[in-house]
Amino acid sequence: MQIRIRSGGHDYEGLSYTSQVPFVVLDLFNFSEVAIDVDQKTAWVGAGAIIGQLYYRISQTSKTLAFPAGACPTVGVGGLFSGGGYGPMLRKFGLAADNIIDARIIDVNGRILDRKSMGEDLFWAIRGGGGSSFGVITAWKLKLVTVPETLTIFSVGRTLEQNATQLVHKWQYIAPNIDEDILLSISIGPVNSSGAAGGKTIQANFNSVYLGGVDKLLPLLEQSFPELGVRREDCTEVSWMQSALFFGGYSIQVSPEVVTSRNPEIRSTLPITRYYFKAKLDYVQEPISIKGFEGMWKLLLEREANMGELLVVPYGGKMKEISETALPFPHRAGNLYKIQQLAYWEESGAVASERSINWSRKLHDYMTPYVSKSPRASYMNYRDLDLGVNNYNGDGKTTTSYAQASVWGLKYFKNNFKRLVQIKTKVDPTNFFRNEQSIPSLYAKLSSKNN
Repeated sequence: MQIRIRSGGHDYEGLSYTSQVPFVVLDLFNFSEVAIDVDQKTAWVGAGAIIGQLYYRISQTSKTLAFPAGACPTVGVGGLFSGGGYGPMLRKFGLAADNIIDARIIDVNGRILDRKSMGEDLFWAIRGGGGSSFGVITAWKLKLVTVPETLTIFSVGRTLEQNATQLVHKWQYIAPNIDEDILLSISIGPVNSSGAAGGKTIQANFNSVYLGGVDKLLPLLEQSFPELGVRREDCTEVSWMQSALFFGGYSIQVSPEVVTSRNPEIRSTLPITRYYFKAKLDYVQEPISIKGFEGMWKLLLEREANMGELLVVPYGGKMKEISETALPFPHRAGNLYKIQQLAYWEESGAVASERSINWSRKLHDYMTPYVSKSPRASYMNYRDLDLGVNNYNGDGKTTTSYAQASVWGLKYFKNNFKRLVQIKTKVDPTNFFRNEQSIPSLYAKLSSKNN
């Protein structure tokens, strides 16, 4: 039987709790302890904890310590960290995985290993290569980062009638190159508008966090992006924990304790937490033309209001300073931004699902000329089984060759995929830990041939 290892249960394709073959779920939710050492600026966190629990515990311990992980508070740290994990502070501090200094993993032989006993190869592999291919990670040791007591956030929306297309186009030249203390991301989608043709228009929401006060932020924006027209009244000075609430889809006025629950009583406003969805991810390495964006808007307007979205996150800063081989996650220098394409729907059933999934594929096809090539890169934590899957024979054993797995593996990991396969073959030769997109073992493939 296959094992499905579940931390938060947020795998984009449900691989932490579903399978086409007989399986058991190893749910780590009781491994949720967070132990913080303020003096050393470190923390041990159980792999079953969710991001919100980690953030809340840090905020209750210090006003100036933080950790650069994701936005959605109910995501489990086990999967997030082992796939890389990015969030609002990636341009300043890099990925979550860039700030992990130790881990505990149970290997295929049942041994409990730490960084020293597992060795640097395996420690490298589980920080971005997907932990569930290599064993069961039960805890991570984090290097906490220092942030100011005061951060500044803002969200300003601009429709097509308010010059959104030109602003998004200009943003490409600014957001990846601006001060690394600023993240200026965009969410773009269709909204109802009585004054627009067809009753809908496209709105681009520019969402930002700055590691500092508003008095320093406004001159930076005036110098780099005056066209956006951000005013003092658009900005709010907050604590780091409040900024986490903001990006997690909550009012900064609510008690931060709300993010500690896997099923919070107050629901996040993030659409991805409210609807069925299908997501695809691309990396943009050259600025997209205005005509290219206008084609995206046309496709987005095929969706009902708020049921299609592009989430655009700039790189640069720390991300371009780290080598693409430092961790399995290779998407570093050379990428201007990532663009996540999302289809949302409310109706259950195969018909509604297929309609939205087909739309997401159509949008993804349209994006082809504008995004990375050879390979067309993607991100493992935004898992997409359309990229390719491992094959299984009748007893659930993988029959996937290295060449076949490379079809999706090179998209997620580029040239790091080869090293991941070598490590997998060494630590789990019989491919005990496997799923539709797990790293294959060369030994398991040879064994199946010999048998």
